[in-house]
Amino acid sequence: MNQAAKYLSAEERRGMAVKAVLELAAVQNPGDITTTAIAARMGLSQGGIFRHFSSKDEIWRTVMEWVATELYSRVARAAEAAASPLASLEAMFMAHIAFAVEYPGIPRMLFGELQKTESTPAKIAVASLLEQYGKLLAQKLAQGKSCGEVDSTIPTDVATSLFVGAVQGLIIKALLLGDMESMKHGAAETFALFCRAIRKSI
Repeated sequence: MNQAAKYLSAEERRGMAVKAVLELAAVQNPGDITTTAIAARMGLSQGGIFRHFSSKDEIWRTVMEWVATELYSRVARAAEAAASPLASLEAMFMAHIAFAVEYPGIPRMLFGELQKTESTPAKIAVASLLEQYGKLLAQKLAQGKSCGEVDSTIPTDVATSLFVGAVQGLIIKALLLGDMESMKHGAAETFALFCRAIRKSI
């Protein structure tokens, strides 16, 4: 066992596991990631990792909870730093794209979890993220309607779905191309089209 890892706190071990899984998911199919590979990346034996996690599901839950917390934190900070509701939506959009570029394994993991028919701790964490994210989007859209930036007749749930769908469309295209950096090139134009769909006509 790696001597440095031997004396890590529980929080540090969780952080190591998250980092290991995200690094592996960036270069291979997340479904093929084994606990042996995760342990090796953490500098532990396979038996060693099960002294820190009870199962692979617990590792996945830990990773998905980190993803949910980190992504939401980033988009929320971006939104609050912007000067207007539409600027907040644009900042959220760009923060989400930047997050996907920084962690290319995450979209593969998220899509994999959402395809599962059974309820898993990791899938529950993803669903919680989507709900929380949706509420923030709805709040910014409502603010936009109140100040006259957003068309008040636009259904909020439809606009929210359009926003998320636009982000996911860029991610899927990048995954197909095998080039996550390519998302940056179409992000501004994609958000501009979203704005045209929801902006109040003058």
